[in-house]
Amino acid sequence: MIPLRALIRRNSFPLVTLALIIINVYVFLYQLVLTPAATEVFVMDYALIPDRLHLSAFVTSMFLHAGWLHIIGNMWFLWVFGSHIEDAIGSGKYLVFYLACGIAAAFTQFVLNIGSPIPTVGASGAIAGVMGAFLLLYPRARIDTLIFIVIFITRIELPAALMLIYWFVIQLFSGLSSFGRMGADQGQGVAWFAHVGGFLAGAALLALFRGRKRLRPVDYYYR
Repeated sequence: MIPLRALIRRNSFPLVTLALIIINVYVFLYQLVLTPAATEVFVMDYALIPDRLHLSAFVTSMFLHAGWLHIIGNMWFLWVFGSHIEDAIGSGKYLVFYLACGIAAAFTQFVLNIGSPIPTVGASGAIAGVMGAFLLLYPRARIDTLIFIVIFITRIELPAALMLIYWFVIQLFSGLSSFGRMGADQGQGVAWFAHVGGFLAGAALLALFRGRKRLRPVDYYYR
């Protein structure tokens, strides 16, 4: 399932979300022009590597990506969901919220992989936090979604609650499966537990960053 857009009206332009996308793309393009040796050094310096941890990696690792599909998928999800969370809680709070979710995701991955030499990179943990917040804020919102059924492709509108809970369950069970086979290291190159940790952090932190602000259904939800 690929979300195309959330059917929610925004009241402001998502400047921070756009800035985060630009920064991530810039870093990725910078990685592409490096020599293989320089790329290895760059990753070792800024990725999250449990057996040679430096604290700054909890932040810098979320701005590195491993390939075109990795960054395109992450940035697309960030735009679809993050733009509405920024609109709901305000740009300043949203930036801190995003980084906090990314740090929580990275910490979860680190704790479950202490001593591992495998680098973890990507914004998906922070974006998972945004998705956790979206689930609580807009569970009834409709998500215009691209669905792949064997060789057929179609578009349907799914409730956000259905899509996001399904996504979380997939991450959780995939993580548990990989943990059983090889420890918590990325199964098939995916840091499942970073997604789980980020999602739960986003749901838990939402109340703190949202404060007492309330949204009336008529203001944000339409079909």
